Amino acid sequence: MSSHFRHDVVIVGRGAAGMALALRLPSDLRIAMISKGDVKQSSTYWAQGGMAAVLHARDSVEAHVEDTLRAGAGLCHRDAVELAVSHSRETVDWLASLGVDFDLRDDIDASQSPEYHLAQEGGHSHRRIVHAADRTGGAIGEVLEARARAAENIELLSGRIAVDLVVRDGRCRGIYVLDEESESVDLFEADSVILASGGASKVYLYTSNPDGASGDGIAMAWRAGCRVANLEFNQFHPTCLYHPQAKSFLITEALRGEGAHLVLPTGERFMARFDERGELAPRDIVARAIDHEMKRLGIDCVYLDISHREPAFLEQHFPTILERCLEYGIDIRRERIPVVPAAHYTCGGVVVDRHGQTDVPGLYAIGECSFTGLHGANRMASNSLLECLVYAQTAAAHISARRGEDYGSDESPPPWDESQVTDSDEDVVISHNWHELRQFMWDYVGIVRTNKRLQRALRRAALLQGEIAEYYSNYKVTNDLLELRNLAMVAELMIRCAMQRRESRGLHYTLDFPDLLPEATDTVLEPDALSAP
Repeated sequence: MSSHFRHDVVIVGRGAAGMALALRLPSDLRIAMISKGDVKQSSTYWAQGGMAAVLHARDSVEAHVEDTLRAGAGLCHRDAVELAVSHSRETVDWLASLGVDFDLRDDIDASQSPEYHLAQEGGHSHRRIVHAADRTGGAIGEVLEARARAAENIELLSGRIAVDLVVRDGRCRGIYVLDEESESVDLFEADSVILASGGASKVYLYTSNPDGASGDGIAMAWRAGCRVANLEFNQFHPTCLYHPQAKSFLITEALRGEGAHLVLPTGERFMARFDERGELAPRDIVARAIDHEMKRLGIDCVYLDISHREPAFLEQHFPTILERCLEYGIDIRRERIPVVPAAHYTCGGVVVDRHGQTDVPGLYAIGECSFTGLHGANRMASNSLLECLVYAQTAAAHISARRGEDYGSDESPPPWDESQVTDSDEDVVISHNWHELRQFMWDYVGIVRTNKRLQRALRRAALLQGEIAEYYSNYKVTNDLLELRNLAMVAELMIRCAMQRRESRGLHYTLDFPDLLPEATDTVLEPDALSAP
């Protein structure tokens, strides 16, 4: 039996963006946070390196802004970059006030003048990555979740899968949600709905995101009538652990910031042939260089070598990576780490303004599912957590300022109708289509693209969506079906964005258009235009 719930605010996702927003809202608003699992299933939890912030006198907001603009290959929106960077210090202070225990320098007396230990990563001209050893995301996520659990006005609901948004009279009025335990689809009605559901890296066969990243928020917003932008820019993290038993374990960029070398099986370093910054070049350059060397030599992986650093240093600063690699028989204090690129971050997403507001009134998108203009054609390392937390703050302020407004009709949306569907006896269709989707996206819409590959991918995406639509209309929804439906739609949007960009810029590299166009423009898709005959 379906249920009907009424809240002031419904948030989809339990990562840093969603929980920070909930904690920033007034305590008298009734908030429901729906998620598939707890914070450990969010991309936040797996963010190792840290968060970029201007925290030292040697650094400046202007330098951080310019580094971000440079990494974004001409497509960053300066106003979005300045918004995020100018709020970085107060964001770190806010997290610290909640209890996030960032690392301090151990070479000065913390009792006299405590100072954060700042790491350096690719694309940054200064050390500005504040971190908690090599599990910064986990440290932030655990503190935020503990605070959210303690808040009387926040209801944390796990085992809930977002199905679709409810839009009536041009406004978002709520969302339909699958309760996995009861197998019912419930209506969550609210004045404001926030998508903080992460990106769509799971559309690729190899990804650094072990659980979420299934494109749910992007697909739901598109079906609701929102524009999306720059989905051709999918960041492949250069260094994911390559091991038959390791699934989606990322080797943080901070290792390269601390002097790790990328080498071929012979031990030869190669990054200097691709960029003067070597291992500290932006991620798109490093990923393409690794991909090039793997294809040129016919090898399965390259290697990351940090064994020349002191064992005590590695044990202190990279305990998580050390421990995990040891589980697979790799001692990073003495041995090289086998690595390959893997889909890591979705730089495009749902078009929003500086408040995280989408094209549909009452609907917000923050974090990786959104397109703010911050990342441009290539996200600079460790700017993503900053974006999550800053836009959580601006969205919370916008929602708070508009509480009590007249939202039109008081009539509640209709309950979910599943009177015409049955339980499936053909789940093999889901597993087959799931593998096919991720395989052709990896082969045709990966690190290096061509027109022919994109055309092939588009045809296959259309065929899959037809099969999925038929299945969706006849059988009860499940988590696997919903994720497949959303990823297939986002795959098409990624392909269409890639086909429209007739140049190579940032993360989008095509052999048919290897040059850069003189003018940088965003790729924006509009639902009405795409559906027109």
